[in-house]
Amino acid sequence: MATLADRVVVVTGAGRGMGREHALLCAREGARVVVNDLGCAADGTGADPSLAARVVEEITRAGGQAVADHEDVADAGGAQRLIDRTIAAFGAIDVLVNNAGVLRDKMFVNTSEDDFDAVMRGHVKAFFGPTQAAARYWRARAKAGTAVDCSVISMSSTSGLIGQVGQSSYGAAKAAIAALTVILADELGRYGVRVNALTPVARTRMTENVPGIADLVKAPDSPDDFDVYHPGNVSPFVAWLARADCAVSGRVFYVKGGQIGLYEGWHHEPLVTSPARWTVADLGDALNRSRLAGESAAV
Repeated sequence: MATLADRVVVVTGAGRGMGREHALLCAREGARVVVNDLGCAADGTGADPSLAARVVEEITRAGGQAVADHEDVADAGGAQRLIDRTIAAFGAIDVLVNNAGVLRDKMFVNTSEDDFDAVMRGHVKAFFGPTQAAARYWRARAKAGTAVDCSVISMSSTSGLIGQVGQSSYGAAKAAIAALTVILADELGRYGVRVNALTPVARTRMTENVPGIADLVKAPDSPDDFDVYHPGNVSPFVAWLARADCAVSGRVFYVKGGQIGLYEGWHHEPLVTSPARWTVADLGDALNRSRLAGESAAV
């Protein structure tokens, strides 16, 4: 069944890995797909336009419809050109999958300003540019009286929502994407746009080189065993969020193999209370009697 028939889907970072899997599955489900990929290395350097072209060839060879795009979506102008090119090619854009990103893992004290800026640009700016360009298009359609039923789907990470040593820059960028997802779900919902994110746990260029992670996510020795960390396992959930009849918005999900979970987000619980301003001494005494007492000898 073509669950995405008549949908136009843009996937950034779709030249390989998880983005490629998203693009291929969306095409198999009937979507017309724009395969965006600058073709850079994992650290964001270089460019290779052949990567996006090869994915387009796979899709068209299988009978699907797709075009390649090689814009740097972390650049606002490039992001706008991507959206404009999509509309010119297919007449609309219904789904934006923000998958592009870069990785420069280092311990925080060894992270240069250039490395930090590159990672923020490669994730947060790569989210900002295409999402804003698409949102402006959808807003204009909604204000003109056209029914809008569109979707933004972005990749966050457990590194940002749970934490991972050595990935402070990457984690900060991915946490920002989760926060933007929740905020934009409220802002764009009035125009008929749903905004969701997920933290995929899969084997990609960004996980295979992380110390302690590469062995965990490697393919099973037997082809008969379920490959839990295959990037294609994430794509059915992306395609489900892309469906016109999906009403979910403002959520951040966990996706690993056949498992799907839901993040409940930051929340606060009562700890200690005073009817007036605390003194430092009284506050310390109260906190030492609270549940924090088990976490520190003196708080």
